[in-house]
Amino acid sequence: MESGFRSLNVTRQFTDALDAMGLVKPTDIQEKAIVPAMSGQDVLGIAQTGSGKTLAYLLPLVLKVKYAKEMHPRAVILAPSKELVVQIHRVLELLTANTDIRSVCLYGGVGKKEQVAMIEKGVDIVVSTPGRFIDLYSFGHIFTRQIKTLVLDEADRMMEMGFMPQLRQMLEIIPVKRQNLLFSATFPERVERLAAEFLEFPTRVESEDRQKPVKEVVQEWYPVLNFRSKLNLLLHLLKDESWNRLIIFCSTKDAAERVSKLLDRREAGTVRVLHSNKGQNTRINALDDFRKGEVRILVTTDVTSRGIDVDNVSHVINFELPKVPEDYLHRIGRTARINREGVAISFVNQLERFYLQKIEEYIGSEIAQTPFPEEVEQGTFLPGEKQAMAKEIDYFKRKADPEFKGAFQERKRKGIGSSKQKKQNTRSGKKKR
Repeated sequence: MESGFRSLNVTRQFTDALDAMGLVKPTDIQEKAIVPAMSGQDVLGIAQTGSGKTLAYLLPLVLKVKYAKEMHPRAVILAPSKELVVQIHRVLELLTANTDIRSVCLYGGVGKKEQVAMIEKGVDIVVSTPGRFIDLYSFGHIFTRQIKTLVLDEADRMMEMGFMPQLRQMLEIIPVKRQNLLFSATFPERVERLAAEFLEFPTRVESEDRQKPVKEVVQEWYPVLNFRSKLNLLLHLLKDESWNRLIIFCSTKDAAERVSKLLDRREAGTVRVLHSNKGQNTRINALDDFRKGEVRILVTTDVTSRGIDVDNVSHVINFELPKVPEDYLHRIGRTARINREGVAISFVNQLERFYLQKIEEYIGSEIAQTPFPEEVEQGTFLPGEKQAMAKEIDYFKRKADPEFKGAFQERKRKGIGSSKQKKQNTRSGKKKR
């Protein structure tokens, strides 16, 4: 009796490629999605980050394409970000290493000339961002009549980034008779509407516990006082040399820059920083260096929380907790990829405890707290940091209890009121005189 991927009727050239990638046993979402997708059905796949979604649609796709044929693409994979497009294409190249299947990777932010030249050599599978695909099509560089399969990856992220107009354009320029595969980490109402528009009587498959982190991730959090506390704690933890490859997530570009510059000055290891203000080539080169092991620390915003698939990321650090629980799952999914072990650590100040509570409710379990090390200095607040934090805390408390007036707002009102009263008294005094 066949076992592993062969039990799913995956042919030899692809199982050999999977063996070379170190993948022997299919994940839950792969076992559920591959067979219906291979039979030609439309598939709606929902699975958390790190569960093997990419191979869940790539394997049936390459089994359908089989070999190089003619000049024009027969399948298109759309993804929301440049980083994710590059990642998908890298996996596709590894998977088709023993075949003559041709693929191209298309995204904006770089010149079109090289991408057009690759298309003109002949292509079977296109991996692209929606905008760049429509752009090249509009200039006559992509012929779409032979497309038989359309894949939408990270559909929830596409909706968040406003790609619906481009996706509707895709429906107008590719054949009506085709197979559609839609994969998403979450399934909010907007993705449900997208699925209804794009899929015909789809087979819905879901990985078990899709709202929970993969079990191989060890999670913990440290209580911290302020931004400087986080910096001091980070430097303390990075003294552990067994942390050989880690990703640090910040919520803003400014925070990412400040963290990376401090780590660089303190020589905590080779550091790269990634966010939306960085040029495309800079971002791709930084990721490549990180994958090669030439960079120990990658500091980034959520722009790469879904586009990084790097082996042996030992730790993910949430320097700032995300406000949206789903983003927490995407971030920590960068470690413990496909049954490997990893650690996710979060630095949580008083305000972020509200975010932590939402995250724990979302994943259905408590995250273990680790005491702040006594030997580490907490540090003073940055100018305006304490007031901004108090204002946000008041907002959450008023949201939970409408009768809560808020200490911060109350002080503010008293200050304003007394100031107005003084002005009125001054005016009254003048009038009396």
